[in-house]
Amino acid sequence: KMDGAFAPRPSAGPHKLRECLPLILILRNRLKYAITGQEAKMICMQKHVQVDGKVRTDPGFPAGFMDVVSLPASGESFRLLYDTKGRFILHSIFEEEQKFKLCRVNDVYVTSKKVPVVTTHDGKTIRFPDPLIRVNDVAKVDLDTGKIIDFIKFELGTMCMITKGRNRGRIGTIQHIERHPGSFDIVTVKDAVGNAFATRLQNIFVIGKDNESMVSLPKQKGIKLSIIEERAKKLRS
Repeated sequence: KMDGAFAPRPSAGPHKLRECLPLILILRNRLKYAITGQEAKMICMQKHVQVDGKVRTDPGFPAGFMDVVSLPASGESFRLLYDTKGRFILHSIFEEEQKFKLCRVNDVYVTSKKVPVVTTHDGKTIRFPDPLIRVNDVAKVDLDTGKIIDFIKFELGTMCMITKGRNRGRIGTIQHIERHPGSFDIVTVKDAVGNAFATRLQNIFVIGKDNESMVSLPKQKGIKLSIIEERAKKLRS
């Protein structure tokens, strides 16, 4: 959202109110396919918009981090990621990448009928997961079947993106995990140019291992520039 005092309120859905973009804003303010809210609503009602492979007709449907928004009529697909300023960006992706998404595991438990289950950051409940999956790991989910096809363990040396806090949108490798029982565990992350920063463990979203991301990344590659570096870059261009 860019201007004005009011904004479309997202409907209740898989993402939190403050961590999502309603489809109306994606169509009207970001992609410029609609000029007014009414036009954006018409595009949705004509079943042109899919989120994670499912048609969504509600213009207020909340699309959040890692969601795949596709428009089959124009042949475009986007993944919602953060830039280094912590703002949502629609990162354009190719066909093979729109078939899966990464989901952070929030909980692992066994139901009353003895079925093992994981719940993910986007409200999914997936039955019979790999027994090695733990909380904070990230599962690679096939959008057609809803099954987990791969997963990344939360451990030292893995590549991660920060999804909350001051460092949202930055990408780096996990260097150190400080445990604080009864308080917030702190993780130290180092980015590709050697800058280290610390954040809470809940803010970490693992995206790959051995410096190889499972999803394609925006052009900044998650490296935050200082104000001076930003100015120098602008002057060069």
